[in-house]
Amino acid sequence: MIETICGVDVSKAWLDGWIEAGGYRRFANDEAGIAALVDWAGRHGAGLVVMESSGGLEQDAFLALWRAGMPCALTNPRAVRHFAEAMGRLEKTDRIDAEVIACFAAARRLRPTPPPCDEQQRLSALSARLRQVTGDITVQKQRLHSTRDPLALASLKEAIAFFNTQAKALAREIAGLIEHDPVWTALDRTLRSVKGVADRTVATLLAELPEIGTLSNKAIAKLAGLAPIANDSGKRSGARSIRGGRSSVRSILFLVADIVRKFDPAMAEFRQRLLDQGKPKMVVRIALARKLLVRLNAKARETRAEIGQ
Repeated sequence: MIETICGVDVSKAWLDGWIEAGGYRRFANDEAGIAALVDWAGRHGAGLVVMESSGGLEQDAFLALWRAGMPCALTNPRAVRHFAEAMGRLEKTDRIDAEVIACFAAARRLRPTPPPCDEQQRLSALSARLRQVTGDITVQKQRLHSTRDPLALASLKEAIAFFNTQAKALAREIAGLIEHDPVWTALDRTLRSVKGVADRTVATLLAELPEIGTLSNKAIAKLAGLAPIANDSGKRSGARSIRGGRSSVRSILFLVADIVRKFDPAMAEFRQRLLDQGKPKMVVRIALARKLLVRLNAKARETRAEIGQ
């Protein structure tokens, strides 16, 4: 059991650390600062460094801490804030946040978050960039409809052509990464066996949901943010909603599930049954996406078992 935890509040410029035995100290969020943080945490007997997921600002420190031999864990910022409020800590400063993170980690008995391998990091980065470029293409195409000036139109078409070229190059790089990994190759073939699931869906699942095929259906749905959360108290049975999870995975499953049901009679019948019951369209979308994810997770589990993964 880890007894000493170092909580770290992360910002673009600073890493604010707190350890019960060492108090509070601020480090620059750069190579030298991270090295100083490792040394400081080690001298005070920290067995685990915990920081919030901060939109990527934590990644350099997280990976550097692991490379330096210091186990590190990531946690949800919203969960930490709710914990602080429950403990009566309504104030919010970098120093307080660092202390609260350490206390939260101890209360939840957090374990280290294993760092992704280099290939996984690269796949995630390329997949995220492909989503950005695809979004840029959509925006530029929407602007075409409200543009009349010939020069402006030419500029928009040039931008669309440029982004299309980038998207194709990124797609090739992603395909190359998947082809060079035996597990990814097997999973790619398995996931594509569901008609309507194509390369971009597979890339997103492998990049953003690498746990697919290793968790139960309930756990994978919760991880993706597709598991309705109970809202009951006493005799009241409240409406259940989804929240949290991995939005990029959820978004693409919403789109792809609607495509899959056009080829799959069972999915189409399931959707129609929910509509006939008067379920709201958003509830139907969520249920369809969850059903697709559960199917893909089961297929991925079988494939992992076959190849010994």
